[in-house]
Amino acid sequence: MNLRSKKLEFLDLNQIETKDLNQNLKELNIINSYLGGHKITIEALKKINFDPKKSYTLADIACGGGDTLKAMAVWARSHKIKIKFIGIDLKKDCIDYAINHCKGFPEISFIVSDYRDITQKFDIITSALFCHHLKDVEIIHFLKWCHTKSNIGFIINDLHRNNLAKWSIKWLTYFFSKSYLVKNDAPLSVERGFKKKEWEYYFKIASINSYTIAWKWAFRYIIIAKK
Repeated sequence: MNLRSKKLEFLDLNQIETKDLNQNLKELNIINSYLGGHKITIEALKKINFDPKKSYTLADIACGGGDTLKAMAVWARSHKIKIKFIGIDLKKDCIDYAINHCKGFPEISFIVSDYRDITQKFDIITSALFCHHLKDVEIIHFLKWCHTKSNIGFIINDLHRNNLAKWSIKWLTYFFSKSYLVKNDAPLSVERGFKKKEWEYYFKIASINSYTIAWKWAFRYIIIAKK
């Protein structure tokens, strides 16, 4: 798998039945919970020096069903860190699902929008499994946007492209998934994932120098860029 796949995932198409999208979001939460996807983002949050006397804002881009936001909110509560979480997603069906999924968490709110239309700034910006949906030029734009719109920095959690990851998730979802979206998109997501040198190229073109890239279990890269 030398080059990123340019094939679109089903999730990138506009015509998706709500019930099918909801099943997809439900299963993605299960995958991220059991394979440690949420934990990886939270481990990155721990590297930020939060002041318990201050309040912060955190925007999660392409928040989907809100599962990453909920996991981060649980962590923030347990550490008495005051964070106002904002989930941003282009799909209204995703936001509707997320609102229901995050009941009992008043510190989480949502906006239906393309992230590029958001003008406000946030202390921290996160994204999980979003960048692999983008073309290379769009990723560079996203990095620049995150750098401009974050006061403290941003965190990216996304896939490492390799054959073992592809075939592992392909067979796992083949046997256990009830979602045609997950069955199709999970292995394709890996094909659209990244190599470390590609991330280094994107950051170079975006003129962002202060960042770290670490490989994590479940074939993920976690990237932390601080101001």
